Amino acid sequence: MIHLTWHERDTVKKVKCVHTDAAKYIVDRALTAGKTYDVKNETEEFYFIVDNSGKVSGFYKDYFQDI
Repeated sequence: MIHLTWHERDTVKKVKCVHTDAAKYIVDRALTAGKTYDVKNETEEFYFIVDNSGKVSGFYKDYFQDI
């Protein structure tokens, strides 16, 4: 149950949001283009980051670039 301790976990790395143009979902409420985010967990497709609402959420990697 890793999701219960995400806020206390160490940051894996930092990524920068490059765009919020989503085809299916509304991400501009949770992400800001140009802002740097802490990655708490990573899978093949997703980064789990602390978003603008202060919650840990999963987003496709194509919204970000490594710093």
